[in-house]
Amino acid sequence: MRIITGIHKGRNLSLVPGFSTRPTTSFNREMIFSVHQDYADKRVLDLFAGTGSFGLEALSRGALWVDFVEFAPAAIGTILKNIALLSCGESCHLWRKKVDAYLKTCTDTYDIIFMDPPYMKNLVNPNIKLIVERGLLNPDGLIVVEHSPKEPIDEAFLPMVIKQKGSKSSSFTWLSM
Repeated sequence: MRIITGIHKGRNLSLVPGFSTRPTTSFNREMIFSVHQDYADKRVLDLFAGTGSFGLEALSRGALWVDFVEFAPAAIGTILKNIALLSCGESCHLWRKKVDAYLKTCTDTYDIIFMDPPYMKNLVNPNIKLIVERGLLNPDGLIVVEHSPKEPIDEAFLPMVIKQKGSKSSSFTWLSM
């Protein structure tokens, strides 16, 4: 897995060992980042961060700050390794928490929120609801969700959907206030 573009273009990232995570393919990350390309000076939240690839790509593209949220010990070690590899520790923080616990106590707001939860665990819509209810997305901000096609975005959030793409195995939804 590589950083696609920006100051860290071409740098290889470490993967989480084992099969506990489902890393987003380079093709899908490129598709996600081609839809929205302006990361300069943005505050980014990477939920269910896994390898940290979404947040690290945003930093490579000029994001001001990234908060990573991850609970799995193997993933935490991988994110720390990738942050060290790119020497970007001064521009980010890793929160070792469950995502819902982080969202319930978070006082920051973000321009872009990436969310790539484990599939079929009923984590997509409850966490979008927390983001909206807690006002964690800045005006004109963007939520980018990778999710199972079998776990669609709830009707209550459909007015926020600005774009959807997908395949048999993955769906991608962009939401904005």
